[in-house]
Amino acid sequence: PQELTTVRVQDPRVQNEGSWNSYVDYKIFLHTNSKAFTAKTSCVRRRYREFVWLRRQLQKNAGLVPVPELPGKSTFFVGSTDEFIEKRRQGLQQFLEKVVQNVVLLSDSRLHLFLQSQLSVPDIEACVQGQGTQTVTEAILHYAMSNCGWVQEEESRP
Repeated sequence: PQELTTVRVQDPRVQNEGSWNSYVDYKIFLHTNSKAFTAKTSCVRRRYREFVWLRRQLQKNAGLVPVPELPGKSTFFVGSTDEFIEKRRQGLQQFLEKVVQNVVLLSDSRLHLFLQSQLSVPDIEACVQGQGTQTVTEAILHYAMSNCGWVQEEESRP
């Protein structure tokens, strides 16, 4: 059977709305039959700056393989905030779609932890360097078994 990976960036939510440290995070839903992934379905929330970190790490480890671009970090956006968030959501989805189709990028364990665990960036780094309490696979399976991903996905269904 052909390997398929569907990745969707959806459900943008403004966190800490109205405060100076408000930000938007996005739900990343992944469904795959690829042997590259530990969990076949996962659902996590990530914010833009975590995508920026991920892209930087992928670039560092990918050698000459070009890493897809992220949507710009526009501070002077003309139009509504909703419009900006939607454009960014589409850009983040395109970024991840291209990344998961690339064999070299797919071999980076940071990508797997980013997509399939709710670990913070420092915890992902620690895990990848073997300084965490779990291996990469254990961290992903632990998150998958906790059903967090499913609960989030079920709640958003009409």
